[in-house]
Amino acid sequence: MPTFTRRLPVDVSAERLFAWHDHRGAFERLVPPWQPVELETFEGIRNGQRAILGLGPGPVKLRWVAEHHAFIPDRQFQDVQVKGPFARWEHTHRMIPKGPDQSVLEDHVEYRLPLAPLSEWLGSGTAQTQIDRMFAYRHRVTREDLARHARYNLSSQIIAITGSTGLIGEALVAFLTTGGHRVVRLVRSRSEVARYAGRADERAAYWNVERGEIDAAALEGVDSVIHLAGENVFGLRWTVEKKRRITESRTRGTRLLSEALARLDHPPTTLLSASASGIYGDRGDTCLTEDVPSGDGFLADVCRQWEASTAPAADAGIRVVNLRIGLVLTPSGGLLGTMLPAFHLGLGGTVGDGGTYLPWIALDDVLYAVLHLLATNLNGPVNLSAPEPVTQRVFAQALGDILRRPTAVRVPEAVVRAIAGEAAEEIALKSVRMVPAALANSGFSFAYPSLDSALRHLLGKPPSSA
Repeated sequence: MPTFTRRLPVDVSAERLFAWHDHRGAFERLVPPWQPVELETFEGIRNGQRAILGLGPGPVKLRWVAEHHAFIPDRQFQDVQVKGPFARWEHTHRMIPKGPDQSVLEDHVEYRLPLAPLSEWLGSGTAQTQIDRMFAYRHRVTREDLARHARYNLSSQIIAITGSTGLIGEALVAFLTTGGHRVVRLVRSRSEVARYAGRADERAAYWNVERGEIDAAALEGVDSVIHLAGENVFGLRWTVEKKRRITESRTRGTRLLSEALARLDHPPTTLLSASASGIYGDRGDTCLTEDVPSGDGFLADVCRQWEASTAPAADAGIRVVNLRIGLVLTPSGGLLGTMLPAFHLGLGGTVGDGGTYLPWIALDDVLYAVLHLLATNLNGPVNLSAPEPVTQRVFAQALGDILRRPTAVRVPEAVVRAIAGEAAEEIALKSVRMVPAALANSGFSFAYPSLDSALRHLLGKPPSSA
């Protein structure tokens, strides 16, 4: 029977390493973003408890049911496939002590492919390669997440999050809960509150921006708030109604939340409120730090109003940070997720000559920057983008090189304008050379500062030197 073993030394105790795994969020953090996997049910890692995963897209989704065994507190647990894609799968997680602040994570897997032994004769090498690729990613995330939490050693907080089911929000909930924090998700229907009632380190509270309603009492005792909610700006054309939703979901939502926090008997100390790189407008190759004035255009105007809507919280003495978030990279969605199908087919390229700048940032670094901002005393605008912004041309070439695909396609700007109108001018054709001066000056270090390192991590590709 094929086996696989991979070990990872980490600079935390075996107990802390085990505690990190003893959260629903660990399963979510460890799923490689290039795999269409959804954690549907998680009971825990004690003997007999199960996790159910959905594999693949919508109508063709398969179920992987794993049951946990061989549980030893602070040292070991095992997940065994009850139903799933393998003929057999037994994965033992061992946390081996090496000192008071050092340990080794050992992942040992015994598996059998379906239709064995024929499948193992034909495809055992491919299976081992894919398993190694998956565990290399898992170990990078485990090591870096643990190192970030250990570095800041932030006391356990209760953190409220809006937009918690979005691309950033879900990852942020998983990251924070594995670090020992508890999360209050602000959700838009009262029926949805019950969905989170059984989770150990999560609960939900109701708010509805359109109705102007928020369960403020549920926010009493919250230490920090992270506000991410807002209408998606992407779309082929912006109608008058779409632009209204983009604006009001941000301005009304932020003001509703800020006013509610200001009225609390015990308000939170910190509000991290999303904004966007769009505040700078189209600025060519100008280097944009936080002290550069905002620019022109619809999104710049929206962002100015968005940031101004946090005033009630700031006036109440709450530390407010405006997160000017760039283009967040992950194969799960956003810019990279949208581009990948075309690039895989060899149809990747640029809009026009590719000279516009993209203020990109790896999703993991967004999470680490948020933790940094929770643990430090920065306030005001903070650019969330990588220290090395690149042009469209450089981005396309880097992605094409990693995927080993050509990037010769050039879409004329006039075609994009004809299809998307104002949305094209504000998103696809805009040049924003944003740099994270406030983060850099406050001592933050990026896990993936270069585009090559970020893309190889997110896509599970070996380093260029390999």
